Amino acid sequence: MKKVGLYFGTFNPIHIGHLVIANHMVEFSDLDEVWFVVTPQSPFKTKKTLLDNHHRYEMVYEATKEYPKLHPSKIEFDLPQPNYTVNTLVHLDEKYPSGYSFSLIMGEDNLKGLHKWKNYETILENYTIYVYPRISEGTLESQFMQHKSIHRVSAPIMEISSTFIRKEHKNGKNIKPMLPPEVWSYIDEMNFYR
Repeated sequence: MKKVGLYFGTFNPIHIGHLVIANHMVEFSDLDEVWFVVTPQSPFKTKKTLLDNHHRYEMVYEATKEYPKLHPSKIEFDLPQPNYTVNTLVHLDEKYPSGYSFSLIMGEDNLKGLHKWKNYETILENYTIYVYPRISEGTLESQFMQHKSIHRVSAPIMEISSTFIRKEHKNGKNIKPMLPPEVWSYIDEMNFYR
């Protein structure tokens, strides 16, 4: 059974923080692979600053091609919008009925809002969640403190955000060190986030 951690995000753009966390999860937990699930639209985010799906997928592909345990996924591109994690998990279980076991990867900030997710109880009942530390506001619901389905992984705290990268690139700052070289080349060539 291959244990796959699903790392959901808009990856607009994918940056070194994403890679460090995903690589840490696959090297220092019992996960065999991490799939970067590129989400077309989050129910909690507006779409106005999102690059087209294929551009974000291409950047994830470029960023992960040197890492055999990290893979891009466009599984949500053909699912009804907006995407809900519980629906994607059910779809993946149907698409891969044997040989795969799926888990979620999320930051502690997302865990604090998990009780707002559609059918979050079903997710906790049927899937494992790997949580990496984040510096964030708010408190964790008591039901998530010692839950059997929630595993904390002491990954490095990465305080880099795609929002910051887009904003500062537009302001003419050098954001190149925060991106995998192939992703920087793609953004520069396509003149994105200007």
